[in-house]
Amino acid sequence: MNDPTPGPSFVNEPDGPLGGDAPRVSVFGEGRKTYIIVPGLGNSGPAHWQSLWQKTLPNAIRVEQRDWENPTKSEWLLALEKTVQQAPGDCVLIAHSLGVALVAHWAAEFHSSKVCAALLVSPSDVDSAEHTPDSVRGFAPMPLQRLPFRSTVVASSNDPFVTLARATQFAQAWGADLVNIGPCGHINAESNLAHWPQGWKLLSDLYAA
Repeated sequence: MNDPTPGPSFVNEPDGPLGGDAPRVSVFGEGRKTYIIVPGLGNSGPAHWQSLWQKTLPNAIRVEQRDWENPTKSEWLLALEKTVQQAPGDCVLIAHSLGVALVAHWAAEFHSSKVCAALLVSPSDVDSAEHTPDSVRGFAPMPLQRLPFRSTVVASSNDPFVTLARATQFAQAWGADLVNIGPCGHINAESNLAHWPQGWKLLSDLYAA
């Protein structure tokens, strides 16, 4: 069912801290949704679009992990579950990299009625030793059950941590829309996306679906 409240909107703010790339959020979405930032291995640094979005979105919070470098699936799952349950209102998950695998495991193991949508960016292939480090193997196998909330998978054509074919397989299994944004690496700070306006538009479209 559609939420009558508009989602986030993107406008240029040439005088903002990051020039024309800085988004502004419509106040009409405030108080209705909690945006939960779900980083991957190593967390997302200050130049990562997830961190920039957290500063801009209304009601945005981040899942905090005790150990970002040595992830334990059970511990990370409990941290996400605690964040979702303590968040006010319905939630929109914004996950990147290993955070996407975390969301897939969480949806398979926990009651997810509070989550209405998820933006799943660069889903690291935790099953592939060729593409991901051994430290994430505890998240294998990647769950392939259909997600109980609407979702969009955003993939890059040259992501070193997942092939486009595997990202496509994940999206199809999860019942998610797939968006290939071309050669953008792992869609992280090294991709030089700043606030990543294209991703902001995808989030807005997901919210309004």
